[in-house]
Amino acid sequence: MRIVSGQFKGRRITAPKKLPVRPTTDMAKEALFNILNNQFYFDDISVLDLFAGTGNISYEFASRGTQDILCVDQDHGCIKFINDTAESFEMDIQTIKSDVFKFLEKTKQQHTIIFADPPYDFTEEAFSKIPELVFENNLLESEGLLIIEHSKHTDLSNLKQFVRSKSYGGNVFSFFENETSDEEE
Repeated sequence: MRIVSGQFKGRRITAPKKLPVRPTTDMAKEALFNILNNQFYFDDISVLDLFAGTGNISYEFASRGTQDILCVDQDHGCIKFINDTAESFEMDIQTIKSDVFKFLEKTKQQHTIIFADPPYDFTEEAFSKIPELVFENNLLESEGLLIIEHSKHTDLSNLKQFVRSKSYGGNVFSFFENETSDEEE
């Protein structure tokens, strides 16, 4: 995997084979960041990377100037790899080793972008728990975005606050936003 843009553009990152991960493809990552680039100033946002795995998405945000990044993963090897890689690139990425669902139930910190890349074999119930906890606990800033990566065999369009999805090969990004009332317009 490589960083596709920003300060560290072109830098390759090689994760140990023993990590239980499936990194987002460079093509899908580049397409996702093209969408986000039109909506956010990366140096002004806060990012929460859930099921962070190798930290692939977080490195991309950091390379583009994001200073406030928190990665959550329950695998010790993943957290160690993210910490080591962030240190070698001198990126300010924070990590928490935790079950993502337990973390979402306890945290009170809001973020501009919450990115979740859970295992593709999650049940629909497990996938639906992510936006449920994010919105019930008010973890997304008012103009923020929750993005869940999943396979093309999973459909999240029936979940509350779903707004759209984009497919790239076998990868799909589903986007969720806070509900807005007519009063705000």
